[in-house]
Amino acid sequence: MSKPDHTETKAHLVGGGIASLAAAAILIRDGDLLGKNITIYEELERLGGALDGAGDAEHGYIVRGGRMIERKYLCTFDLYDSIPTLDGRQTVTQEIMQWNEVIKTGSKSRLVRNGHKIDAPKFGLSEKHILTIEKLMVEPEAFLGNSRIRDHFDEAFFETNFWFMWCTTFAFQPWHSVVELKRYFVRFTHMVAGFNELRGIMRTYYNQYDSLVLPLHKWLVERGVRFELATKVTDITFVERDSLRFVEAILYERSGRAGQIAVGPEDLVIATLGSMTEASSNGTMDAAPALNGKRTGGAWTLWETIARGRPELGNPVNFTDHVDESKWMSFTTTLKNTELFDLIRDFTGNVPGEGGLITFVGSAWLMSIVLPHQPHFIDQPDDVQVLWGYALSIDKPGDHVGKSMAACNGREIMTELLGHLGASARAETIMAGAICLPCMMPFITSQFLARKKGDRPRVHPEGYANFAVTGQFCEQPDDVVFTVEYSVRSAMTAVYELLGLDRKPPAVFKGQLDPRNLYKAFRALHDMNG
Repeated sequence: MSKPDHTETKAHLVGGGIASLAAAAILIRDGDLLGKNITIYEELERLGGALDGAGDAEHGYIVRGGRMIERKYLCTFDLYDSIPTLDGRQTVTQEIMQWNEVIKTGSKSRLVRNGHKIDAPKFGLSEKHILTIEKLMVEPEAFLGNSRIRDHFDEAFFETNFWFMWCTTFAFQPWHSVVELKRYFVRFTHMVAGFNELRGIMRTYYNQYDSLVLPLHKWLVERGVRFELATKVTDITFVERDSLRFVEAILYERSGRAGQIAVGPEDLVIATLGSMTEASSNGTMDAAPALNGKRTGGAWTLWETIARGRPELGNPVNFTDHVDESKWMSFTTTLKNTELFDLIRDFTGNVPGEGGLITFVGSAWLMSIVLPHQPHFIDQPDDVQVLWGYALSIDKPGDHVGKSMAACNGREIMTELLGHLGASARAETIMAGAICLPCMMPFITSQFLARKKGDRPRVHPEGYANFAVTGQFCEQPDDVVFTVEYSVRSAMTAVYELLGLDRKPPAVFKGQLDPRNLYKAFRALHDMNG
């Protein structure tokens, strides 16, 4: 049987995040499409979506966040097995694997309480808490419905070391969906035993924009893929033929002018729905970031437009209209001297890049920081260092600045951090030349919000011939949102199903089926590993 000829097939990918970039690569690699027939539309002037990294040493670097990576991200590593690093010496997958043999994550200070670090913290769970976790792992999602985490645990659970480590590692809140928590428990069963030291968590050599986005972008450019930046897609219109819906046109705005692209029945359209980083706002050392809404950009509006009257395309309002439950802030600090890095290294016992997340349990903001391996950016000078941090409770008054993090500028955020490090007396010298850039993200955990069946559409919605959706807001059984893996998996699924290829993405790793992982997790939950 001969393979279908796709040399004339055109593909239109809406959104410039990792899902669209991955879909373009899979269309070329596995679908035999020509790069020149693939176009990616992005409303911003920069690709990468949530995998971002920008700035310079003079004005300050900024990364809104960083996604966790681990060895069982089978789709991600399958994709990057085909993508060379920028220098062409090896594949990106090889670079990540080799780098994480050089520096293995092993925190000696995962939690800090009352100014004292806690090495390998005990989980502190009661038998009731453990039974609830075990029950959640086996209970069908249909029975859990749209209930929230706090509907299943008592208040004491949210004061345990386990919760502090879990919620800050993954950015869960008590009001988030218990189905998403269940999926995380199941998906990462094999990592529970080392969780209090962050063992098994992997990092890219540089920030994820430089290490993941740039090599993939370069590979796509070399193959002729077109990128239409500063182009906001406003609508996707459909026409019905033989009981199937086909995309007929893509409507867009560019430089204040409206345009339209005709789409043939043999062409493909893959749209990333929603955006975790939509409407993000950056502050400065002297100004707090603004809290924007869903109308600031076009991602949410597009989903609302195409889903109107089409329930099979999901319910975006469930994820857009609860900003108080989905927002938090991060901050990136560029330092011109080593005093703060030296202080944290000596306090934690970890060199930069080794320790991972450090959470200040007593912080009213529930603040956490990471000292990445340096340099964190490709062009970062040798005498400059970059750290990243974030907080989950941004509307509470700080312990040292007396105001909410949401109302704080970079200088005030640094003051709060130094207070928790017991270094307020050294603030003047540490902050000399420092640039702290805060970032407000209204929708950063919207994918965790309580939901019901149908709120997230299938990757290839039933009844649609040449249209699929990708990203964090489509439904993929067993896998977990807020990961690069989820986006790449959705891209693979979309391409394979639209092209009718006889292949599927690598199956979701199910470590919970291995009795050895269950035994290790059982011992860890009962604090029996010490």
